[in-house]
Amino acid sequence: MIPLSSIATSAYTDLVRLLKDDALSGVEGKPTLKTRGDKAYWYAARRVGTEMRFVYIGEDNDETRSRIDRIEELRATAKDRQAERSRLVRLLRAEGMTPTDRATGSILSAMAAAGTFRLGGTMVGTNAFRLYEGELGIRLPLGGMANTGDIDIAQFEKLSIALKDHVDPGLAETFSTLKFDPLPALDRGRTWRWAQGGSGQLVEFLTPAFGDETIRDLPALGVNAQALNYLNFLIAEPIHAAAIYRSGVLVQVPRPERYAIHKLIIADRRRDGAGSLKSAKDREQAAFLVKVLAEDRPDDLSEAYTTAMDVGPRWRDHIGASLDRLEETRAIFEGIGS
Repeated sequence: MIPLSSIATSAYTDLVRLLKDDALSGVEGKPTLKTRGDKAYWYAARRVGTEMRFVYIGEDNDETRSRIDRIEELRATAKDRQAERSRLVRLLRAEGMTPTDRATGSILSAMAAAGTFRLGGTMVGTNAFRLYEGELGIRLPLGGMANTGDIDIAQFEKLSIALKDHVDPGLAETFSTLKFDPLPALDRGRTWRWAQGGSGQLVEFLTPAFGDETIRDLPALGVNAQALNYLNFLIAEPIHAAAIYRSGVLVQVPRPERYAIHKLIIADRRRDGAGSLKSAKDREQAAFLVKVLAEDRPDDLSEAYTTAMDVGPRWRDHIGASLDRLEETRAIFEGIGS
């Protein structure tokens, strides 16, 4: 493992902070707190014609409250932050951090502008894995484990319904502008995948399943999604990350420890067989993250592993089958559990 320099890790942290500031200051309207059950959420309220529009800001917590208290200051200093973000991206490139390629960056930027990540969309798969470089402060290895042409976005169905907000412009319009075409599905009129002609880029939408893996609706994102079991574990409590593209793009990704455990599960579960190339890539990513996390965040790794193993025998069987192929990774888990 090759660590990033202290300059790069500090710059990345600053970039994420500034992007979070921009995410709030860019929302028009008066911050308003709404309570649902035992949780509270912030919205920006503004009048559109004769109706009030409530734009979702985020869950109520100390960090969100701190930014709301400074919202006028944040709005007034937006241009200064833009210049500073550009400087930080240049610095990160100079320090050797892997930038997001132009095709992927343009798509993420457009989806972020529409509100995809603000509304709880979480990027999963290899494009999320690529962004752990800044989060974990290590250089990603070159090779197949970090190569992909797909962008996978997941969201909880219940959250998508409960938010009472939606992307603007709609993602179908956004994808059309970027020359993406919807791919036909077995359920006519229910689209969960788009492909970009020429580039080979593919965007897919996913949501957790708790049994049948059917196509579901994600009203906040205005798309359908393929429901998948085990995905709920992956996207619980996501974190923010910065894609190194232009002056930075703020996205959501899974916690790296949950990503690692989830890869152990699906590597064994894939329909094309545990010995396939995709399964091998899953195990390779998992092994890499486990090794890094065992050094820097052993408690987080141990907690995620214990949580997954305690769910039930199917989860334990999938994880165990993958670890049978990863002796060093199994030894790491045995070490942090002792």
